[in-house]
Amino acid sequence: MQNEVTGSCNLIIVKLPSEETVRFVVDCGLFQEREYEEMNSVLPFNAENIDFCLVTHVHVDHIGRLPYMVRNGFFRSIYATETTCKLLPLALNDSFKVLNSVSKRKNVKSLYSDVDVERTLELLKPCKYNETIKVHENIKVTFLNNGHLVGAALILVQISYPGYEDINLLFTGDYNNKNMFFDVNPIPQWILDLPLTVVQESTYGSMDSSEIHRCFKYNIKKCLYNDGTVVALVFSLGRAQEILYELRNMQKSGELDVQIPIYFDGKLAIRYTDLYIKDGLDVKPEMREFLPENLTFVDKASRSNVLMDTHKKIILTTSGMGSYGPAQTYIPEYIARENSLIQFTGYTAEGTMGNRLKNTQLGEMVEVGGLIAKKRADVEYTTEYSAHAKADEMIAFLKQFKNLKLVLVNHGELTTKKIFAERIMKEVDPKRVGILGREYFFRVDSYGLVKTLSTKFE
Repeated sequence: MQNEVTGSCNLIIVKLPSEETVRFVVDCGLFQEREYEEMNSVLPFNAENIDFCLVTHVHVDHIGRLPYMVRNGFFRSIYATETTCKLLPLALNDSFKVLNSVSKRKNVKSLYSDVDVERTLELLKPCKYNETIKVHENIKVTFLNNGHLVGAALILVQISYPGYEDINLLFTGDYNNKNMFFDVNPIPQWILDLPLTVVQESTYGSMDSSEIHRCFKYNIKKCLYNDGTVVALVFSLGRAQEILYELRNMQKSGELDVQIPIYFDGKLAIRYTDLYIKDGLDVKPEMREFLPENLTFVDKASRSNVLMDTHKKIILTTSGMGSYGPAQTYIPEYIARENSLIQFTGYTAEGTMGNRLKNTQLGEMVEVGGLIAKKRADVEYTTEYSAHAKADEMIAFLKQFKNLKLVLVNHGELTTKKIFAERIMKEVDPKRVGILGREYFFRVDSYGLVKTLSTKFE
């Protein structure tokens, strides 16, 4: 429960009539906002007491602290979809390398070790979509299809006890109703009919899909027309593959000359892309051929050749927010060039390089990785490829449920959560709507909300 967009971690405490207490967490992610970095070393629970963990998807703000939880004593099962379990070794090993590098630079101890990563991976329990599994004598879990990302899931938790009505909790994680790489199956009718409490994300809870400004292709063509270089910042998983597919389509439609070279830099992003093509993951067979023509994969050894090339070109690079990876090499080089475009393709959290550039005016100085440069390049942002549903799409999602007892809004900036919560109350009209944060926790039973309590205990 948090007031930020990153660092997702929901603690659920189940008090059974038998007086047994069951504790589990849904996700355990890294905080990526600079002002909340110190919270990465603070878990809001005793890890040794957690009975199991559920993972919605493989983005680092949802899984980045799993090894830290293990380091602190968690030793039981981690349940995730089969595809998420395939992706987690790559994601967690990369996360460790980044954290370890940052720790060395700051001369502090790393959050966790490579041994902690290996121990975490040993705890994984792959789950199939739409298959209900028993994780405890009184608790069943069902993973449901989610368009946010390959392997992503909505997670239904059903708590039962003889003589009592079931408590049904649905965790959306990061939610989307569509994905170009795979079909998103509808929620089964039996779930739509359940008396239900939904824990709903709200990242774009103040924006409707009609408000999206589609500018990526226009910005790319404008920069290339002026013989410039485009540096497109992409997330390794999901966004990188979408942008590659977009460029392929631009080539096919004649909007992008196939003679213009496209460079793709980011070790993890390249490995994920290889999985999309060869393993298939959840990817539709017809979508496995998504690479554009004239594409070159870049590594550390060949990066300098790309930087020295003065011809117009497109560079796709990680990280998506500009703070890590090869982006730390490309941004200082191209931010100072007038005929260049730095194009962000997704959310940039406060404290990240992307957010800092947004707040730097043209001609002002900006610090990038210890270097000072004058901002001469165009810097643009777009939400058109966001993997999160917008407010109107999330409202439509909630309206499917026939017996909505309670909606708890999380995973969004505080103002956005409040705006979206009010909209849910007006347009969906569940019994109750609550806002999750560090100030309160909610007691829930089969009737929905029983009591709201402060977390500030004496």
